Formats: sequence, C-alpha cells, structure tokens
Amino acid sequence: MEIEFASLDDNLARFTLSGARPGFANAFRRAMIGEVPTLAIEDVRIYDNTSALFDEMLAHRLGLIPIKTDLSSYSTQESCSCGGAGCPSCTVTYTLSVEGPKMVTSSDLIPQDPKAAPVYDNIPIVKLTKGQKLVIEARAVLNRGKVHAKWQPTLVCGYKNQPIITISDTCDACGMCVDECPRTILAVKGKKVAVIEGKLPDCSMCKLCERACLASGIGEEPAIRITAEPDRFIFVVEGDGSLPVKEIMVKALSFVKEQADELERQTSEISGEEKK
Repeated sequence: MEIEFASLDDNLARFTLSGARPGFANAFRRAMIGEVPTLAIEDVRIYDNTSALFDEMLAHRLGLIPIKTDLSSYSTQESCSCGGAGCPSCTVTYTLSVEGPKMVTSSDLIPQDPKAAPVYDNIPIVKLTKGQKLVIEARAVLNRGKVHAKWQPTLVCGYKNQPIITISDTCDACGMCVDECPRTILAVKGKKVAVIEGKLPDCSMCKLCERACLASGIGEEPAIRITAEPDRFIFVVEGDGSLPVKEIMVKALSFVKEQADELERQTSEISGEEKK
C-alpha cells in the first residue's frame, strides 16, 4: 500500500492510494472526517445582545467558526485530568464586546490562548446598527466530527477509483465522444481518439463517451470503454484550516491502525478462549 501525492499544501491535498481495498479507502475517508479532533466553540454565555439575531442563532454561528488547533497542547474533556470541569488543557475561552454601528466578525473574538485564534478573521457574525451591542463569553473544547459537524476538520473529503480508458482499433476518430465528454479529457489524434496527457484523473466515469460512440453507429460495441482499477483510489482532501491536511491524514491513519490493532487483540482473546 502506498500514497502518491499530486499536490499538497496546508489546506488541500490530492493523492492516489494504491494497493488498498475499498473498505480501507472508505475507513480512511471516514476517519479523516469524523475521528480527527479539533477545537470548536461549544458553550456561549451572552451578557448583552441587542442585535437582530436571537441568542441561539448567534451561538450556532460562533460554533461553526473554524479555530486553529494544536493537538499537542489540548486534550478532550473526557481524557483531561480536570475530569471535564474545564481547564487550560482542554478549554479555550473567548471574549467579545462590540458596539455598533459595525459588522461583527471573527476577528472580534479575543482568545485566551493566541494560538487558538479563529482561522480566518473576516467571517461575519452579525451586523450591528447604531446603539446595538453584543457582549459574550465563549468556550471552545476539543472533540470529533462524529459528535457534531462543527468539529470536522475537512470541508471536502472524497475519493473515486482510478479510471481506465481503453480505446480499441475500431475507433474511426469521428469525434462524437470528444464532443460529449463533460470534462474535456479526450481529443482526436491522427486517426484515433486519445486521452489528453495528464487529464485521466479528471474522468468522472460517467460513460457518456461510450453512449456517444454507440450512437455513431460504429457497431454493437463501443470503441471506447471506461472501467476502474479496483485497488487504486484518487483522493481529494480540503481542510478548514484548523489543522494542516497532512496532520489530518496522519491522525486518521493512526486511528485506523489503533482500531485494527484493538480488533486483532479482541479476536485473539476470543479464539484463545474457544480453544480452552
């Protein structure tokens, strides 16, 4: 099993996972979405709110603001030595005090820990007119996306099988499949249709080219065939900025490995008991 990156930066990764089964690919995807912890605002204490939004709507908007997360500095409340009471090791406190006229944004949230500031400082929260005021105190905790979507570190996380495009010798280069392809990955080269270099991963395997080929009357079988490699997957992962994408991948793989080790341990215990 190996991973080959097509592109990688802090917020976006495109890579190919080879030598894996669909079950592992899906477990990897689900772990990146739901098992990698991040910080998100969970509790909001509102001291003054004369804006146009209800308290509940404000709290919901605050909870969805992505927050920079240092997993080496924070732990979940369940595993914290404070027992979930709330301490600097598992909780980050924010204050906000703004008076209109002003557009309140995420930059107005003042964190207790500067390293746990909002990822973006221009996220709008509410617009205050003259005389309106908003004074709140918020608390962010570490948790996982499987509990609530606000803790998901990814915006986009999906995969597809590596496509295989086969063009037979019966192709007469009529170009109907080229015109039908929505991703423009085909081109007529000489007396045959071919895949444009570097465009193969863009294929969505919609098979519109196959239908167009049949419609051309070339025969009972299309000259172009779209299939997929069963053990090769193209991933696209985009983070919300709370964690680097590479760290999301590493943490997800570690979780999958831990779960596999635990399953192996339990099955070994069961088989050992049965032998006795």
